[in-house]
Amino acid sequence: MFKKISFLFAVLFVFGTLSAQYQKREMRAVWMATVANIDWPSQRNLTSKAQRDEMRTMLDDLAKNNINTVIFQIRPTADAFYPSAIEPWAHWLTGKQGQRPDPYYDPLQFVIDEAHKRCMEVHVWMNPYRVTNSDNLNVLSKDHLYFKNKNLFVKYGDKYYFNPGLDETREFLNRVVQDVVERYDVDAIHFDDYFYPYKVPGEEFPDEAAFRANPRGFAPTQKEDWRRNNVNMVIQELQHTIKSIKPWVEFGISPFGVWRNNNVDPRGSATKAGCQNYDDLYADILKWLKEGTIDYVAPQLYWEIGKKVADYEVLAKWWSENSYGKNLYIGLYASQLGSTTASEAWRTGNELCRQLQMNKNYSQIDGAMYFSAKPFLKNKQNLNDSLQQNYYKYPALTPANRNIKVEASAQPQNIRVVKDGSAAYLIWDDVNGEGGCQTAYYVVYAFKGKKVGDLSDPQYILLKTTDHFVDLRQLEKKLKGNHTFVVTAVNKYKQESTPQYGVTRRL
Repeated sequence: MFKKISFLFAVLFVFGTLSAQYQKREMRAVWMATVANIDWPSQRNLTSKAQRDEMRTMLDDLAKNNINTVIFQIRPTADAFYPSAIEPWAHWLTGKQGQRPDPYYDPLQFVIDEAHKRCMEVHVWMNPYRVTNSDNLNVLSKDHLYFKNKNLFVKYGDKYYFNPGLDETREFLNRVVQDVVERYDVDAIHFDDYFYPYKVPGEEFPDEAAFRANPRGFAPTQKEDWRRNNVNMVIQELQHTIKSIKPWVEFGISPFGVWRNNNVDPRGSATKAGCQNYDDLYADILKWLKEGTIDYVAPQLYWEIGKKVADYEVLAKWWSENSYGKNLYIGLYASQLGSTTASEAWRTGNELCRQLQMNKNYSQIDGAMYFSAKPFLKNKQNLNDSLQQNYYKYPALTPANRNIKVEASAQPQNIRVVKDGSAAYLIWDDVNGEGGCQTAYYVVYAFKGKKVGDLSDPQYILLKTTDHFVDLRQLEKKLKGNHTFVVTAVNKYKQESTPQYGVTRRL
């Protein structure tokens, strides 16, 4: 039986009050680190099949926790986890830089396909400047750009980097990002905290020659401002590059958790951190947020509640007050759980659960990102149980981005129950669209009885799917009696369609 949803119902759908405990829109993301084989692949000598099997297992485990986003590291050290004409294959994948998987497959495309199949977003994670993780140049492929134009690179400490002060560096980085956005169905480009590298004691970053050659109006005493300007320019240019190709693809940054301490800047946080984004990494996050050159920020708040030099509670509140209306996700340190070398807070109970509970005090916080995937596979401190039974009990849609001009999603039509012998299917017509209006997935709601309930309450989300049907036989153990089903579509802009029809079926 079909029921036309009234205007009042549509209004309630848009403006309905969310459950006090569970959010229908919430970022639940996990970083998948490939550098040094932290998360995937577990070893550099795995077969292509073993790599794919590992990834499927990881995604399945995350899906059980209602994780809705993976942040997949595809450019850890100026190399690639995908076929590129610009940079060589990463040696973290096969053991040798420049060597492709054998039998051949495209890891990035594989992850996108598998994640999207599970209705998860894929944010591709790149490091802008790092070239090596040590001073061993023998790990580089003979075809690496380093050997073609050494003038673009500098050695600092025991690592090699692109020189951020060169125009050629920004141009090259934009080419890399352009290539990925053009060829792959990614949901976001993501950078972490590594801009200018963390400072090496007693060593000055070797960019004096670049500064003198192209000061861009900065005085000799303003080198630090010039460095910040180098990073500001590349951030602004990358935002333009991304949006000129696919306006719905987000650009997000996960910075070190302290912008500045308030003893050096009254706008800063009440912390005494030994490192500051603005002063040490030359990343002026607040400028980017204020000007909208990034779409979201995910500060890495990797400290416990009550830590004297960097209190989680102080920083969560500070970022919620200084995100300039942009989407704010908190970076949480899952890898620290249960560590024998960590403070007692990380060894007693579950510090992340305490932090998740605290985040509910700040409406500006739109969710969390966890470093990294491996703790979920090990269920550290019973993290999975806490998420499944409490914090992430129900599925959630990823938040729409407030920095992006969106386009509405079309509504699925012709929702109906079709019988096939003893089987019955809830089915609807596919929603077609172009660009950002393409359907990313469908959301199926189920309400007990013959009436449509509150679609703003996530407990009624039965499932998310990329199919345009549901086998009702699979639901018979979960749902008994009359249930009314509603189906909506979510497009690439993360906009959910307004529902029009409900269909009631007895199970």
